[in-house]
Amino acid sequence: MPAHQAPPTGPATTPPPKPRQGPRPLATHLTAAMAVLLNSQAGLPLLNGSSPIWRKELEPRCRQLRADLAGADPEAVKAAVERETRRRLDTLLTGLERYRRNPYQRDVTDPPPVWTEGNSRLLDYSLPGARGPVLLFVPSLVNRGYVLDLSARKSLVRWLAAQDFRPLLLDWGTVGAVERGFDLTDYVAGRLARAVDATRDLMGQAPALVGYCMGGTLAAAAAVLRPEAISSLVLLAAPWDFHADDPAAALRTAAVLPLVEPALTWLGELPVDMIQFLFAGLDPLLALRKFSRYATLDPESQDAQDFVALEDWLNDGVPLAAAVARECLGGWYGRNDPAEGTWRVGGQAIDARAIRLPTLAIIPARDRIVPPGAARALIDAIPGGDRLEPHLGHIGMVVSAGAPDQVWAPLSDWLRARL
Repeated sequence: MPAHQAPPTGPATTPPPKPRQGPRPLATHLTAAMAVLLNSQAGLPLLNGSSPIWRKELEPRCRQLRADLAGADPEAVKAAVERETRRRLDTLLTGLERYRRNPYQRDVTDPPPVWTEGNSRLLDYSLPGARGPVLLFVPSLVNRGYVLDLSARKSLVRWLAAQDFRPLLLDWGTVGAVERGFDLTDYVAGRLARAVDATRDLMGQAPALVGYCMGGTLAAAAAVLRPEAISSLVLLAAPWDFHADDPAAALRTAAVLPLVEPALTWLGELPVDMIQFLFAGLDPLLALRKFSRYATLDPESQDAQDFVALEDWLNDGVPLAAAVARECLGGWYGRNDPAEGTWRVGGQAIDARAIRLPTLAIIPARDRIVPPGAARALIDAIPGGDRLEPHLGHIGMVVSAGAPDQVWAPLSDWLRARL
C-alpha cells in the first residue's frame, strides 16, 4: 500500500442528514465578525488620534495609512470602506450558508467496539494478521476522538494500521448518567486504567499510550500511576504548564468558572456551547477568516470536502462533567496544578519527573490552543524524553496536508525504534 494512504474502509453507513448547528456558538462568531467589519467604518474618524481610546502603538501604521490616503476624497474613502465591508460580510455569510447546506457526511465507519464501559468504547483499527506494536490512542474529553479517523483520506489510526501497527482508540463517548458524577480521578485511575488493562488482555502486550491534547495530559498521569502496564508514552500537543506562555490568558479562562457555576450545579456538566465559547475566545476572528475562504472554494473540490469534514468534527463536541470542568478551569488554568506539582489523581501527586518510560512529545510550533511552552514543560520534566516540533497547528498536526510527512511518519519511525 502506498505511503500515507489509508487502508480500505468498506462501505459507510449513511444516516439521515441532520441540520448543521455550526459553527458553534453561531451567535458568538457572527457577533465578533460583524463587530470588526462594521467598526472599520466607525474607526475612520479616529485616524486623527484624538480619541480617548486611541492606542498609541498603532500610530506608525496610522501615519502610513494617512500617507497612502493623501489627496484622496474623504467621502470616496468612506464609500470604498463601506463597499468592502459589505463585500466581506457577504462573503462570510455565503461561506456559512454553503457549509450548512453541504451534503457531505463522514465517509468512514467506526470499527465494532472490542470493549465498552458506560458511554466509552474501545475501537480496534488493526488489520487482519497484524503483529506490530499495540498503540492506545487517548483523545481529549472535550472533542470527539474521531479527529484521529476523520475521513478515508485523513486518518492517522488507519495509516498506522497500514504500517502493521495495531492501533486502538479510546472513544470516551458523551457524558451520561454515570459519567456526570466523574472527576479526573474517575477518568484516569478508573476508566483509562481499565481500558489499558482491556487492551493488554485483548492484544497480548502492553500498549504504547498516545495522548492527544488533554488526552496527553491524562496519559501522562496514567504513566505515573501505572507504568508497568504501558510500554511507552507519546504526547501530541499535551498541555502541562498552563501559565508558561500567557499566564494572564490562563487566569482569564479560570475566571469564567464562577460564571458557569450555575450551569455546572443545575446540569451537572459544562455544556458544549459554553466550551466552544471558550475556544472562540482564543481567536475571535477565526470563523470570519475560514468561512470567507471556504466561500471561494469549489464546493465539489477535495479542499472543500476536507473543510466540511473538519468543521463537522469541531462542532460535534461533548460536554464536560461538572467536577472535571472545575478541576480543569480552577486547578489547571487557575492554580496551574500540573506544572506546580500539586495535581493529584486518586490521592497521588502526578510528578512528571517520575516517568521513566520511553517518551516522545510532538509539539506543533503554530499551536494556538496549546501554546508550545505549555507542552514543552511536560517533556522537559520527563528524563530522557524525545521531542519533535513540526511547523503545524494544533489540529493540523493530525489532519493537515503536512501531517503525514511531519508527524505521522516520524511518529511511526520513533515507535519502531523504541518498541
